Amino acid sequence: MQTQSLDGGFHNAPIEAAYAFRAVMRAMACPGTIVTLAGAEPPAPLSRAAGVVVLTLCDPETPVYLAPSRNTAAIRDWITFHTGAPLVAADRAAFGLGLWSELGQGGFPLGTAEYPDRSATLIVELPQLAAAGATLQGPGIETSAELSLPEIAAFQANARLFPRGLDYLFTCGDRLAGLPRTTKVR
Repeated sequence: MQTQSLDGGFHNAPIEAAYAFRAVMRAMACPGTIVTLAGAEPPAPLSRAAGVVVLTLCDPETPVYLAPSRNTAAIRDWITFHTGAPLVAADRAAFGLGLWSELGQGGFPLGTAEYPDRSATLIVELPQLAAAGATLQGPGIETSAELSLPEIAAFQANARLFPRGLDYLFTCGDRLAGLPRTTKVR
């Protein structure tokens, strides 16, 4: 393990993790809302927002899948050191991390009707994230919201699986937006 994997975590973990957790929950509770995350400096090419999400939500009980673009020695060591999260194949992951072109192909747990909470959450790194594009409707959205999504059909199909399905966190730099499976996309 290189010494750079020891750096870049929260400086004041309890406080920074609490702020980050609240921001992530706000993004998921209000789909289309873009929040800013701070407190971590993960190794490249992992974005700051994705790093903060990993530090906040992952631990030794949450298996993580790293897509090829994020499956580097520096990122593996950083996640292992700071969270203890096991790195696994997509079909066993609680979290998937990578680009849409890598993660959008499926293979992640979708939960079951009895245990929908056993599905994965995908942390999708995007080149841009804006409150424009696809129209979102559903719980947490007063009338409608807009979000720049990498495509629409996959999210429409995912919503039809409810109560099963995937949840999504989209990151770009230090910005984050959530898209739970309950959200209708058009």
